[in-house]
Amino acid sequence: MKRGTVLLLVLVTAAGLLAAAAASIFHHGLSARATPSGLETAIARNARRLSWPQDARSAKNPITSSPETLRQARLHFADHCAVCHGNDGSGDSMMGRGLYPKPPDLRKPETQNLSDGEVFWIIENGVRFTGMPAFGGHGSAEDSWKLVLFIRHLPDLAAEERLEMERYNPKGPEDLSEEQEEQDFLRGEPLQQKSKAERHH
Repeated sequence: MKRGTVLLLVLVTAAGLLAAAAASIFHHGLSARATPSGLETAIARNARRLSWPQDARSAKNPITSSPETLRQARLHFADHCAVCHGNDGSGDSMMGRGLYPKPPDLRKPETQNLSDGEVFWIIENGVRFTGMPAFGGHGSAEDSWKLVLFIRHLPDLAAEERLEMERYNPKGPEDLSEEQEEQDFLRGEPLQQKSKAERHH
């Protein structure tokens, strides 16, 4: 095949992909509620894989799994990660549902089949053009390796583990106020009467 013909085919293919993307944007807009197309997902996954350094793929987890290590990681996940990923790793959370693309279900093969080094790299460096931030530099690398162990454990997460995680999920002012009222009531202190407006703001 002549070089000019190959170049023409590449240009026609690129133009077709651009036209399809433009049609999708005009039809659906740029809403974060949309779901990425299969083509967009495939391109993003391949681009992500190509972006990983080779040494990241082959990196081995230096942390040994133990009940205490898994508990530390579980509570860290509940406090830092569950707001988007959900306590069970499904990505079905209020924040997760509002992201584009949605957080992956960490229990599924698309994540579980990644190497430990790849999962660690994602935690430390984030993923561009998604809601996944880079956590490297904000804590110790040991915390990220512990999270890798917990992500491996997610498909087998027990109900009692999820309940414990719920106690460690971040809470807003209304939740904290409600908890304080419950504690005051249990201590026998009179309830503070709040106006309807105060309860909703």
